Amino acid sequence: MFFLRIHRGHTAFRDGARDMWPQAPGIAAWGLMTGVAMVKSGMSVVESLLMALLVFAGSSQLASIPLIVAGAPLWVILATGFCVNLRFVVFSLHLRPYLMHLPLWQRLTHGYLTADLSYVLFTRRYPQPAADAAGRLAQESYLAGNCFVNWASWVGASVVGIALANFIPTTWGLGFAGILCLVGILCSLATTRLRAVSAAVAGVAATAAWALPLKLNIVVAIAVAVILCLSLERLRPPDAPGAAS
Repeated sequence: MFFLRIHRGHTAFRDGARDMWPQAPGIAAWGLMTGVAMVKSGMSVVESLLMALLVFAGSSQLASIPLIVAGAPLWVILATGFCVNLRFVVFSLHLRPYLMHLPLWQRLTHGYLTADLSYVLFTRRYPQPAADAAGRLAQESYLAGNCFVNWASWVGASVVGIALANFIPTTWGLGFAGILCLVGILCSLATTRLRAVSAAVAGVAATAAWALPLKLNIVVAIAVAVILCLSLERLRPPDAPGAAS
């Protein structure tokens, strides 16, 4: 891939890949179970492979698979995927100053490859965009390195899960590894009181609305958390502690 050839020779690319390796087993376990779930839900092998290779959105995949199988209306499937992936709007706004100078195809590639953990690791290492060309190249190479390991772990394990779906029992509980991975991401992102409140409110709302059909409790949880936190931001003085979101 031309995108990799640009960055893989840079030291920061290896640093990014090395920082992502400890997270790779959890990502792979989650991807493996998603591959199994796609086939066992009734999707064909071709459909499952296309979703694994093109969609690359674990939480949205897991949320949409039962809706697709249940024959839910298209708008419900799209709304669920949109709500589950709303966090990437925030990610992209935050990463814009780091990547806006790049050609469109490179920005699109970074947008496709960047996931939760790669965003967390990148912003932790580089709190501010670099001011010079060498610094920008190092940041882009680091992001490419951890994104590549993240993508390869997820997609590779998903393909294995699709290939071995009929031999891997769902009772293995590999999906729990994915849940633990998401919990780790949540703890990494909950760096302010407002973020912690939003996570707690979303959890309570999702549990309270569990009985709703078609996984609509996810949509309700996101809506309640967003509305509450936007209201709290407006009520809080600008210089209050923890004002940063």
